[in-house]
Amino acid sequence: MYPAVVAHRGASAQRAEHTLAAYLLALRQGADGLECDIRLTRDGHLVCVHDRRVDRTSSGRGVVSTLTLEQLAAFDYGSWHGERARAAGMAMAEPGDGPVAADAERGLLTLETLLGLVVDAGRPITLFVETKHPVRYGGRVEARLVEVLARYGLAHPRHKEESRVVMMSFSGHAVRRMRAHAPTLPTVLLFGRIPAARRDGSLPPWADFTGPGVHLLRQDPDYVARSAARGNHTYCWTVDEPADVQLCQDLGVRYLATNLPDNTRRLLQPAGGALPR
Repeated sequence: MYPAVVAHRGASAQRAEHTLAAYLLALRQGADGLECDIRLTRDGHLVCVHDRRVDRTSSGRGVVSTLTLEQLAAFDYGSWHGERARAAGMAMAEPGDGPVAADAERGLLTLETLLGLVVDAGRPITLFVETKHPVRYGGRVEARLVEVLARYGLAHPRHKEESRVVMMSFSGHAVRRMRAHAPTLPTVLLFGRIPAARRDGSLPPWADFTGPGVHLLRQDPDYVARSAARGNHTYCWTVDEPADVQLCQDLGVRYLATNLPDNTRRLLQPAGGALPR
């Protein structure tokens, strides 16, 4: 079984992260899943922004939670990436995609727009949604996430295996809240450091997948097998280097988050054949 390739913030090595352009390219490159981070605006909208502030990834400045959707939408979220220079100098664009993304695909991305892309993809795509904490609005983020998913019929799948959406967080409190709001929606507990109580591969009852960074698997490759022995599949982030891709494949990682979905799929492709989607 090959790891499912999850585009981390879209095809974010080639397009500005969390833009529509990044996710469209990831789908064209054959990603099995998409990953996004969400934050709540001052007026209650969920937007795809990683950082607490927009300074790094936009032409604006300020804290996401203190700005309205209209204010955030006025910023440019693509020019910081240096995409034009890279496309011209290193042929980063895919054949037929054009050298750079269209301006309309480089603006603020809302969760609802991304959900629409997933629903209309024409093939099964899993969206991994990470809620960021600590934040000004605390548990309102998860409550709002469930409300938005419900409008798309995605909040309460009949079975976890059928879910088109997976919720993730480094905050155990957030994952536990999500389980209370949407009991059948699968969850990932992310780890930058595996707590001593979880080194045996166990998870709390409100988490379905373990989510270590790839640096943790380099240090302790047997962790994946210990987790599997307890019935817990592994979601690993963020895997771009060929040696790390091979490590995740060898260990049996179920989901592999990468900034380079096209390259990662090629690395996973068996000799003489295509990688199953």
